Amino acid sequence: MKKLFTLFALLVLALGANAKEIVDVEVDFSKMADGSEIKFYGWGASESARARLSIQNGCLHFHSEEATDPSWDCQFFPIGGVDAEVGVVYTLHYKIKGSVAQNVSMLGFGLTPYGQFPITTDWVEGTVDYEAANSEGNLLMQCGDYVGDFDIAYLKITHEGKEERPVEWIEQLENGDAEKPWADPNVRFNDQENNFKICAWAKEKGRNMNENDGWDPFPADIEEVDGSHVFVVHGQVADTEGDPSAWDNQFWIQSPKMLKVGSQFKLHFRYKASEAATTNTQFHHQNPSDYVHWQAIGDINFTTEWQEYDGVVTVPDAATDAWSIAFNLNPQNKNAVNFYFDDLSLSLMKLDEGYFVASSNTSTGIEYDFDNATEFTVDDDLLVATVGTKGKQDTWVNEVMISTVRGNDRAFKSATLKPTGTVVNDPDTWLDYTEGSNAKIKLPAAGVWTISIDTVGKQINFVKLEGEKDQEPLDIKPNTSVVVVHGQERDDLADTDTEVREEEGGSGQPWDNQFFILANRTLEAGEVTVLEFDYQSTIEAKTTTQCHGAPGAYMHWNCIGDVNFTPEMQHFSTTFTVPSEANGMQSIAFNMAEIKAACDYTITNVVWKLEDNTETLINETGVENFIVKEGAGTEPHVYVDPTGINNTVVDSNVSTAAYNLAGQRVSNSYKGIVVKNGKKFIVK
Repeated sequence: MKKLFTLFALLVLALGANAKEIVDVEVDFSKMADGSEIKFYGWGASESARARLSIQNGCLHFHSEEATDPSWDCQFFPIGGVDAEVGVVYTLHYKIKGSVAQNVSMLGFGLTPYGQFPITTDWVEGTVDYEAANSEGNLLMQCGDYVGDFDIAYLKITHEGKEERPVEWIEQLENGDAEKPWADPNVRFNDQENNFKICAWAKEKGRNMNENDGWDPFPADIEEVDGSHVFVVHGQVADTEGDPSAWDNQFWIQSPKMLKVGSQFKLHFRYKASEAATTNTQFHHQNPSDYVHWQAIGDINFTTEWQEYDGVVTVPDAATDAWSIAFNLNPQNKNAVNFYFDDLSLSLMKLDEGYFVASSNTSTGIEYDFDNATEFTVDDDLLVATVGTKGKQDTWVNEVMISTVRGNDRAFKSATLKPTGTVVNDPDTWLDYTEGSNAKIKLPAAGVWTISIDTVGKQINFVKLEGEKDQEPLDIKPNTSVVVVHGQERDDLADTDTEVREEEGGSGQPWDNQFFILANRTLEAGEVTVLEFDYQSTIEAKTTTQCHGAPGAYMHWNCIGDVNFTPEMQHFSTTFTVPSEANGMQSIAFNMAEIKAACDYTITNVVWKLEDNTETLINETGVENFIVKEGAGTEPHVYVDPTGINNTVVDSNVSTAAYNLAGQRVSNSYKGIVVKNGKKFIVK
């Protein structure tokens, strides 16, 4: 699938003449020697995938003599290690050939929906476009159902963007080279008045015991090794039962300040160990050992020789209030291993600090210019800024972003403010605001706006000086389509790695039967929505809910809580705020196989809208927003309305966003049944 010219042209118009192709990440397997170690990203690769992969003849070679059950038991991340930006269109470039012509499932860069990686028996160089729905910058391939061989020569991910002004990086750590003893070696790990003054913390099994029969972190030992002072963790045998043995011994690189979600930092360190060992990394809170998020900089493979790590890291949405990078030293090697670290460096961008506002007009095409964001000025104990110019309608704006830093686009968006209520044009209406990332503030109408901020009371006010008439709330009506999900009987629940979940275990999962409400667009973290529907079932049945991107593209375990169906018709209503973990979500998933028995679930009169009634997130008619999955091994698909396809035409030029019957966005070259503007079409 080649990148569409129309997409490129639109990007050039939006970005201006300075638009260029930016390489986000690439891997050229031809530069790797046969048998060399493969670098995986994200959480790496499953055991079955590692057993089937190798470097051969300048390619990533996959060899499988039998399929795995389930197919996703064999999966791996062949490219990644950077971070995507929600809403940006990325292009995957590839060169691949197989012994069998077969598509392989994949999850796109930025957690975009599952698609198909095309493999043929001839070498093919191609591209696939993705619009990122999440910041996770890794590409996942699932190939358990591929029997045969395939070779990947290279993979590369790019996007069209503009040149950003150069960034100056400022070192944050003191004594990162370990050349000085700690000024106060008795600082405790949970002393938040002082613990950030120690840049390196360690934990060794059985040392620095606490009253709960555990052991606490302490300032890392400094010793002379190879003619230089370094930080040392004298790892002890990791023999705690189960998974916790992975963190029997640990090391932390501690920042002197919180790492804001969405912000970037530059990280460097040297490392080696007394024997080979693979370690996991996590984000932790200010207190070392206070876990935040499972993924930081990926796995670090130690050898007996010094190696160096250099990288620019973006703090993911799920790492709220992170302060440190934790190294779990014993996920694989449980021996008593000494780990050595030196030349620790954690740098942050040098940025303008204060309050700044950038603006856009989504109707006329005015784009955000973060480099030239307007700085708020002091006026009678308030901070005040005006966007747009009076008397010049072509400068009117209908959306703003307000940040506490300026000097880098991503940094600006990582430090934004968001009102907790609906913005109105009223000098007497002050809204509380919170800090967050990537918060776009929708204004009631395009115009010239004065924004006032009370930083003491943490409130914000909006007044329109001139412009369009304020948008009135819509009269949003429920979608009266009646959807019946025929939930199939489920097998016994499959066991997990640590638990026998039901009887002797089977292959069943709570998501073998599912229902999805698919929004017409992706949603940003912090958006407040209202969801309502009527529902009943043939027997009593509990369902759990999750946040997904496209249906089937899991993002977060909790959405609107549990929904308990009964044979009596009930009404459900809730106000739902998109969590940071689900930034870029597009659908709400109902897991309808929490019960084992077969059950018919009926859902009707669905409303999903913004809290201020200015936008409905689903169509008021038709079933294109309702996706069902009935039975293990089936794929999600648009609910089949008994009345059939809404409309069919022969259309060879789909010019707007199009989706297949699984709710996945497809390119304009896609043939078959597509959903466009809420209606089905046959494209030939």
